[in-house]
Amino acid sequence: MGATGLFPTFAGLCLTTLVSSFGFHYYETTNKSLTLQYFEIHQAPWVFGKQRSIAAATNIVVGLSILGLSAVLSYTSMYLLVGVLICMTALWGLAQNPTRKDLTPQCKKMVFHKRYWLFYLLTFMAGARRQIFIAFAVFLLVKKFEYSVQEVTLLFVINNGVNYFLSPLIGKAIIRFGERKVLSLEYAGLILVFLSYATVDSRWVVALLYVLDHIFFNFSIAIQTYFQKVGDPADIAPSMAVGFTINHIAAVVLPALGGVLWMVDYRIPFVAGAGMALASLLLVQRIRTDA
Repeated sequence: MGATGLFPTFAGLCLTTLVSSFGFHYYETTNKSLTLQYFEIHQAPWVFGKQRSIAAATNIVVGLSILGLSAVLSYTSMYLLVGVLICMTALWGLAQNPTRKDLTPQCKKMVFHKRYWLFYLLTFMAGARRQIFIAFAVFLLVKKFEYSVQEVTLLFVINNGVNYFLSPLIGKAIIRFGERKVLSLEYAGLILVFLSYATVDSRWVVALLYVLDHIFFNFSIAIQTYFQKVGDPADIAPSMAVGFTINHIAAVVLPALGGVLWMVDYRIPFVAGAGMALASLLLVQRIRTDA
């Protein structure tokens, strides 16, 4: 295929990536905002957990469906089929009206208040931790331990299966024990996980660490429910948008910086991650919303 033939393919890929990224970021911000507005402080953690549980089950079903359809449909046909299903779901959603008139009107401007500093810092740290899990943990599996595509896929399935059952329980734990205790458990666990990533030599142990890492990843919903307790109800929507932006500052910077450090020594990003987890552990002790 010549340069002329490659251009439409490249342009289509860029457009698809742009639309997909826009949709995901719009959904995530809106979902967090509406969940915190529509549910009380003793309901929201469980709702977040249940949402993640359903998402995990959906990942498994869709993954298996694609695996089966790939045997009878082309790549283009599968994209068209999924696209039609998404459009039909969107049309159904447009016909629904779940809105309530008794909620606090949201501030229409971006909000950045000094009193929310702990929420901002924890959100930034969560963004950094997310990149270590998404980028460097998988890279460790493939680069050092030579995991195949099939083995990494199996780990994804295991993670989603575990999260289907555990995510609602994590939400209930936040309700019962409070954000400070749950986040303390997450960051204390991450210190051990990240340091173990840097020193482990067993393929089985690193797989277990990856599953544990993914479990701890779901504890981050406590950051949003913490804001629900301390923030002005009118600031929920703009603050979720600001928080998602702060989260992605780390998402843009850390992979590039970590990649450079990886070339020096692959252990450095994980040791740095353990240091950030320790800093986060100290920060969450400032949370004072727990009974």
